[in-house]
Amino acid sequence: MDEKEQEISDRDLEIVEGEFVKISQSRVRSAEGGHIEMEQVCALSVDGEKIEVAQGAAALITGDDITMNQSFGIIVAGNDTKLNYSCVPVSLTKENASLKKSAAGIIAAGNVKVENSAAVLVLAKNIEGNINTLFDWKSAAAFGAVLGGVWGMLTLFRRR
Repeated sequence: MDEKEQEISDRDLEIVEGEFVKISQSRVRSAEGGHIEMEQVCALSVDGEKIEVAQGAAALITGDDITMNQSFGIIVAGNDTKLNYSCVPVSLTKENASLKKSAAGIIAAGNVKVENSAAVLVLAKNIEGNINTLFDWKSAAAFGAVLGGVWGMLTLFRRR
């Protein structure tokens, strides 16, 4: 499908392309376009300039401006990312990341604005707000050093 503006509902699709794409209650393998709106959609990959996901799930989301409300994405990569009541294991943001009552595994961003959220590891220039993290950069470096030392010792013992 390739049109300027599309509205899709209750369908199973392979590839959707368009300048403005609105998908609801469907399954999509790949969605590409300028502005993509998804509501209750399960997608494998989503690529667009502006992406809005409400109550959806996706494996890979890439775009300039990404907004997720009550959604799940495995890898989210963009320039500006807003997560509201969402869960993302890996969030890679070039400029600004905003989390509101969300959970994340690893957040890498220039600036992070947080409101009552949790993450395993946050890598950012500036962090504003309250966030619960499992590792800061010092404890992550110490954990990596210990893990590397144990791995090195195990490889030495295996050779003998």
